[in-house]
Amino acid sequence: MKPDRLNALTDGVVAIVLTIMVLELKFPEEATLGAVMAVLPLLGAYLLAFIYVAIYWNNHHHMMQSAKNVTGAVLWANHSLLFFLTLFPLMIRWIDEAGPTPWPVASFGLVLVGASICYVLLERALINAEGDGSGVASALGHGAKEWISFGGYVVAVPLAFVSPTISIGIYIAVAFLWLVPDRRFERRL
Repeated sequence: MKPDRLNALTDGVVAIVLTIMVLELKFPEEATLGAVMAVLPLLGAYLLAFIYVAIYWNNHHHMMQSAKNVTGAVLWANHSLLFFLTLFPLMIRWIDEAGPTPWPVASFGLVLVGASICYVLLERALINAEGDGSGVASALGHGAKEWISFGGYVVAVPLAFVSPTISIGIYIAVAFLWLVPDRRFERRL
């Protein structure tokens, strides 16, 4: 299979995830500052989830430009990544209903842990499909940003039961790490 079909599927799923996420948003109940303040946690969760979905899509897009072969392992790794990305609307809904409390914040982190693992599995599957001399392998190198991100998520999950605010801060810090586009694939191309 050519990477184009996998990209088309991923694009479609990401578009649906983003659409569902925006549908979870609520207008303030009245035109007052207090009503606006009441929806800020939901807007913050939406913004952070949107940024994470965009980060994964951007990096997926760049990585797939270097890929030449898609195997069954690549398909399953990609589907696994998409599974975790589709959980973001659920996390937004939970944060809306329960607030930024320990369980929803920790669960948001578990979604990030799962997506992180699946993205690395996708990288490895693409390398295995083409060999160690592949464009994906040469662009990735050691993957320091991936390991730093994964470590941040793993630390933030149990920390949510001590301070959800600190965990959210870690999620935001890791997102900032990735907001600078990953140039590894662009340099290779």
